[in-house]
Amino acid sequence: MKVVIAEKPSVAREIAVLLGASEKKDGYLTGNGYFVTWAFGHLIGLGLPEDYGIVGFDKAALPILPNPFLLTTRKVKKDKGYTADTGALKQLQVIEQLINRSDKIIVATDAGREGELIFRYIYEYLKCSKPFERLWISSLTEKAIKQGFDSLKPGSDFDGLYKAAQGRSRADWLVGINASQALSIAAGSGIYSLGRVQTPTLALICRRYKENRNFSVQKYWQIQLSHTKEFIDFKSLSKNKWEDKKTVEDALKSIRRNDNAVTVASVETKKVTEQPPLLFDLTGLQKDANNKLNLTAEETLNIAQSLYEKKFITYPRTGSKYIPEDMWAEIPNLIRALQDMEIFKQAVTKIKWGQFNKHIVNDLHVTDHHGLLVTDKIPSALPAMENAVYNLIAFRLLEAISQACIKEITDVTLQVLHYGFVLKGNKILEVGWRSIRGNFSDENTEPVQELPELKKGDNLKIKEAAILEKKTKPPILYTEAGLLSAMETAGKEIENEEERKALQNIGIGTPATRASIIETLFSRNYIQREKKTLIPTGKGLQVYELIKDKKIADVAMTADWELTLQKIENNESNADTFQKEMENYATSITNELLQTVIAQENLAMLDCPRCKNRQLIIRDKIVKCPNENCNWVQFRNVCGVQIGIADIKSLVNKGKTSLIEGMKSKSGKKFDAYIVLNDKAETSFEFEKSKYLKK
Repeated sequence: MKVVIAEKPSVAREIAVLLGASEKKDGYLTGNGYFVTWAFGHLIGLGLPEDYGIVGFDKAALPILPNPFLLTTRKVKKDKGYTADTGALKQLQVIEQLINRSDKIIVATDAGREGELIFRYIYEYLKCSKPFERLWISSLTEKAIKQGFDSLKPGSDFDGLYKAAQGRSRADWLVGINASQALSIAAGSGIYSLGRVQTPTLALICRRYKENRNFSVQKYWQIQLSHTKEFIDFKSLSKNKWEDKKTVEDALKSIRRNDNAVTVASVETKKVTEQPPLLFDLTGLQKDANNKLNLTAEETLNIAQSLYEKKFITYPRTGSKYIPEDMWAEIPNLIRALQDMEIFKQAVTKIKWGQFNKHIVNDLHVTDHHGLLVTDKIPSALPAMENAVYNLIAFRLLEAISQACIKEITDVTLQVLHYGFVLKGNKILEVGWRSIRGNFSDENTEPVQELPELKKGDNLKIKEAAILEKKTKPPILYTEAGLLSAMETAGKEIENEEERKALQNIGIGTPATRASIIETLFSRNYIQREKKTLIPTGKGLQVYELIKDKKIADVAMTADWELTLQKIENNESNADTFQKEMENYATSITNELLQTVIAQENLAMLDCPRCKNRQLIIRDKIVKCPNENCNWVQFRNVCGVQIGIADIKSLVNKGKTSLIEGMKSKSGKKFDAYIVLNDKAETSFEFEKSKYLKK
C-alpha cells in the first residue's frame, strides 16, 4: 500500500478521485492500493516555553535557547493556558497508523516552504524513517495531478527547502518568544508582542505615519496658461514655483503686459515602448486587489486559495512572475478557454495569434512555482469576489502575452519674457496590451493632453492666464497595497548604499507570509484602518518608540535573513550556522530590551463600581474587576474608539465620560456620545442635546 498525505481534506479528495481511492474511512480515503489522508495545516509545531518547564515570564530564564527544539501537537488556548487540539491528535493517530501500514509515502502537501514543513514536522514527530517521494505540482487540475504522479521526485531533493522552512520557523520562535517576554518584563504590566518580521513591518507603518503627521505643509503658486492652435485647446504650466503670492501676482501682470506673446523654445519628441506587465505573483495580485477591489491581503489570499482548490487557477503562493519554457505551449489553450467566457470575448479578439509576447518566459526566474495563471477549467457561477479576483488574473494573462504599447511623448518648453513654461503631449502609435482593458495611462499619473503640431520658434497666444494655489504633499500613509510594496522592496529603505545594492531585490517576509504578518499587527491592536489607509494605534506607536532604534526594528537585517533563507533552500548556505546567528541575535535583543526604560502610564487606583470592594485591573483592551463573583468589565475600545485612562477614571468616579467623538455604529455611521454608568454599574450612551439613552 501507498499512503498519500495532503495538506487539507479538500485537496486529498481531489487526489483520491484520480487514484481511485473512493472508499471513505474515518480520516482518510482508500482504494486501488492507496490510502489518501490529510493534515489540517500545521498539526505539529515548535513547543512553547512551558514545554521546557518555563512557566510565565521569568527574567532569569531569558534568553530561552532550546537545544534541542521540541515538537508538540497543535495546541489551542483554553482558560489561561494551552491544551492539545483533540482534532489534531486524532488525525495524527490516523496518519501514524496509515504510515505503519504502508510501504511507501507520497508527500502531497502544498508545494512550498510551509507545505514542506507541515509534512516534515509530522514525519520527525512520529520518528518515521521510511523513504518518501514528493508530488510537486502547481495546479490541481486532473492533468497536472496525473503528470505529477507520473514524475514523483525523491524526498531528499527537497531537503534544502525543509531546512529553510525549519530555519524560518526556529528563527521566528527565538526572536518572537524572547523579545516579547523581554519587553513585557521591562514594561512591568501588559503583554507586548514582538516578532522577527512583524516588528520591522510595524516600524515601516509608524515611521511613515510620523513623517506624514509631522510634515509641514507649505503653500506655493504656479501660473497656468491656456492656448489654442489648430482648434486644439491645451495648457502649459510655469517652471517656477513661487512661495510668495505677491511675487507671482507681479509675474502674472508682467506676462499680461507682454501682449500675451509666447515663443516655443524647444520641442523634444521620443518614442517610448511600454512592455506589457508580467504575470501576477501573490504580492502583485494582493496589491491589485487592494487597489481595485479594496480587498485586504488576507482576503485576497483566501480567495485565491479557494480558486486554486476549485481548479480555476494555478498555485497562488508564488513569488514568480514568469513561466518556464516548457509551459509556453500551454498558453494558447488557456486563451481559447477564456474565449468562451463572455467577459473576455472582446479582449481575446485583440490578441495577435501567432505573435504572443514571450517576455513572461524565463526559466531562471521560476523558483518553486511559476507566475499565476488561469487553468483550462472555466468557472460558471462564482461568488462575486472570487469572480472579481479570477478576472484580475485572467485579464493580466491576456495583457502579459500582448504586444508592447508604443507611444510618442512630446516635451515642449515655452518662453514668456524670462519665465519658462512646460507642457507634455502623448500620442499612442500602437495600442498593444493597453487595448485589453482600455487603460491608456497608469493610475496616479497626471493626464497627458493632445497637442497640435508645434516646432521651435513658433509663436503662440495666451488665451487665458491664471494663478494656481498648490500645497506640498506629505508622504502618503500606507494602504495595504502600499505596505505590501514596501515589504516587497524593503531593501530600498536601507540608507547604506552597499547594503542597499546587496538587498535591492529582497523584501521582508515572503509572498506567502506577508498577509498573515499584517493580520497579526491588527490582532495585536498595533494598527488600525482609517478608510483605506493603515495607521498605528496608541499601543503600536508606544511599541515603536521603544524599539525604533533597536536591532529588532532593523529592516536591513530582516531582509538579509530572507536572503540567507533563500540560500539555505538552494543548498548554498548552512542551516546550523544560520541558527547559531539567530541564537546570538536573540540573546543580544533580549538583553537590549530588558534594559529598556518604559515610562509607566499613570494608572488610576479605581474601586469596582459594582461590588465596591475590589480594585479594578486596567489593561490596554479592558478594565475589569478581579472578583470572580462580580466580573464587572468595561472594554477600552468602544465602537472603534480607544477610551483613555482619564475617561475610564471619569466613568467610574463620576458616572460619565467626556464626549467621545468619532465612534461608528454597526451601519458604519459616525456618532458622538458620552458613556454613562447607571446605578447597577451598566453602561450606555448618552447623546449630546438629547435626553434618551441607548444601550
